Order: sequence, then structure tokens, then C-alpha cells
Amino acid sequence: MSLLRVAKPTGDGRPPLAARLASRLAGGVVQALLLLVGVLWLVPTLGLFVSSLRTPVDISGSGWWTAFTHPSQLTLSDYVNLFHDQGMMQSLWNTVLITVPATVGVVVLASLAAYAFAWIDFRGRDWLFVAVIGLLVVPVQVALIPVAKMYKYTHLFGSIPGVVLFHIGFGLPFAIFLLRNFFAGIPRELLEAARMEGGTEWVIFRKVVVPLGMPAIASLAIFQFLWVWNDMLVALVFSDTSTQPLTVELQGQMRQFGSNIDILAPGAFLSLVIPLIVFFSFQRYFVQGLMAGSMKG
Repeated sequence: MSLLRVAKPTGDGRPPLAARLASRLAGGVVQALLLLVGVLWLVPTLGLFVSSLRTPVDISGSGWWTAFTHPSQLTLSDYVNLFHDQGMMQSLWNTVLITVPATVGVVVLASLAAYAFAWIDFRGRDWLFVAVIGLLVVPVQVALIPVAKMYKYTHLFGSIPGVVLFHIGFGLPFAIFLLRNFFAGIPRELLEAARMEGGTEWVIFRKVVVPLGMPAIASLAIFQFLWVWNDMLVALVFSDTSTQPLTVELQGQMRQFGSNIDILAPGAFLSLVIPLIVFFSFQRYFVQGLMAGSMKG
């Protein structure tokens, strides 16, 4: 039984002083804990950023926090070296070529499939949706060897399209499940009204379902983008030296740690900051999608 239920209000209708103090202290403690967690989470990121602005001599000679007392240590020379490193720039471009098509492909295909599962009545729909849900429990590691053998015969092994197709294939089950549940919550009256106006399924999908489902679609795009951008296992298996993304390149650079810290530190921060920019750019849609999903639940 909570404190507010036990404590009776005073004559003016307000809770007793003890109840008000307990409520304020509880809120202050929670906020302090959340602030502490946020600071602890940001410390490694801040350390990486400061290290990326220091020379290798300064990094090996003292901790990154000494840069606050000696600002002269900070320089952009590491980023200049990074942008002149052909391997890092090629891997960054490969990451973009993998992440963008994999994200767009999953969003488009999952949106079409989710609309079909939610609002188009066809034979075997429920059983097919159950099969899609069953694919959610299949781990990525199970498919690595079979897909690698298939890629060998189709000449996709070591290519960017091969990595993209793998990400699309394993991203679709969750994407369809997420969007189908959201699309199913759209009022049927809206779709029936559009059909009465002569709208085809494609028109209804494009002009009614997609605008209403944009929060869920944006949330899915963020999830997919972050997963593909930060992936290393799939790229490590299916890419080669000319098509490997930034995560694999950084892993290779780690083997020479100490002699190339001026490339490794800014490269790692660049790999971190781009997903953060994408997340905060679409944060409004992401929160709307989560709120809408909780309300429908």
C-alpha cells in the first residue's frame, strides 16, 4: 500500500507534509540516479573524443583528462591523418553503401508485407504470419555457413550486395512484426472510406497507411540503421578487404594498437558519432512510435 493511500489529506485538501516531502525526495533521488547513469555513460565517449584530438605522444604519456588542464594538447591533426588514410575512408564509404540500402530495403519491404498481413485477406495469411514470427528466434550464427555456401555459387561472397541482402533477410521478420501490429491499429473506417472513394490498395497504402504509420516506420529505420552500422560479425564473414565496413577496419587496426592510435581514435569516434546524429535527428519520430506502441498495447 503506497504512502499516498495511507496518508489522509489535511483540512485544505492537500496531502500531509510528510507525504509531500517523501514524494519530493523520491523524485529527487530518481533524477539524481538518472543523472549519474547519464554521466557515467558519457565518460567513455568524452574520453574517446578528447583522445581523438590529442597526438600519439600525449596519449601515451598521460591520461585523456589532462587535456582539460593543458588545452594546448588538443589538435585536429589526427582527423587530417584520418581523412588522408585511404583504407579508413574506403571502409567508411563501404559502411554507407551497406547501411543505407539495407535500411531502405527493410523499411520498404516490411511496410508492404505488414500492410498485407494487417489489411489484405488472402489464403494462408495467418499461417504465413506465424512462420514470420517463428523466424524471429533464428540466430544469425545458424545461417552463416549455409548462406556462405550459397554466396559462393552465386558469386556474392565478398561483395557489398551480399552483405546487404543478408541484413535485409534477417531484418525483415522483426520489421514485419513491428509494423504489422502498428498498422493493425489504424481505424478500419479510414480504410473503408478510402475504398469507397475508389482508392486501390496501393493508393490506400501510400496515402493513408504510410503517413499514419510514419512514427513506427521511423522507429524501425533507426533500429535497422543502428544494427547494420554497428555490425561486425556479418561483415567479417561476407566481406573482403575491398568491401569491409568501418567496424571491420577498426578491428584490423586494433592489431597494431599503439603505432596507429592517431588513426584509430578519430576513426572510432567517427563510427560512434554518426549513429548518434541519426538517432537524435529522428528522436521525435522514435518517441512517437514508442508511445503509440505502448498505447496500442
